[in-house]
Amino acid sequence: MLNYEEALTREDSIDGNILDCSAHMLWIGDRTRGVDEAHVEFLRGVINPVGIKAGPTMSEDDLLELIEKLNPQNEVGKINIIVRMGADKIEKEFPKLLRAVKNAGKNVIWSIDPMHGNTVKASNDYKTRAFDEILREVKGFFRAHEQEGTFPGGVHLEMTGQDVTECIGGTKEVTEENLCSRYNTHCDPRLNANQALELAFLIAQSLKTARDRMKNNKNN
Repeated sequence: MLNYEEALTREDSIDGNILDCSAHMLWIGDRTRGVDEAHVEFLRGVINPVGIKAGPTMSEDDLLELIEKLNPQNEVGKINIIVRMGADKIEKEFPKLLRAVKNAGKNVIWSIDPMHGNTVKASNDYKTRAFDEILREVKGFFRAHEQEGTFPGGVHLEMTGQDVTECIGGTKEVTEENLCSRYNTHCDPRLNANQALELAFLIAQSLKTARDRMKNNKNN
């Protein structure tokens, strides 16, 4: 919301840098990342860290152009690329971006948003996300980094500590039929407390397995 962000933008009286005070890290959505559009123009003028949502339509050239425009000094920690491909596309589309940024020598943090790319409409018309698809996208993200010798920097989840029924699946399975029982979100479906904890443990196990595999490869 540019009017909101602009109203909260200030010039530092000491060093003259421009800072958007609405948040620490700001991000550009997958539908608002046009390199010549207003969101990019605004964010290239502030010193805040910037997130770039990268969906399946993001090309290598577009991503490199965005990074160059938002971080021409190649400052470490400035750019966080938030990947949101969807479970069916992560292993095909993401490695191309990862390889291009690596080869260009760009300093970025890679994180994964496995929620937005896996949003579907259930047969009863509830907007939902499947636990298994969320996990599948995260695993694909980790595998790509392992193959390229790079490192994942974070996982972004939409979750709540409440016992909601908004995302299907998990050990204490939420089905399409019982989505309506505690569907409390006013926007996007969230993982409930049990689903979030289960996913965290499965992600940790995936990271441990990858780390052990890397150690074994070095020893051999």
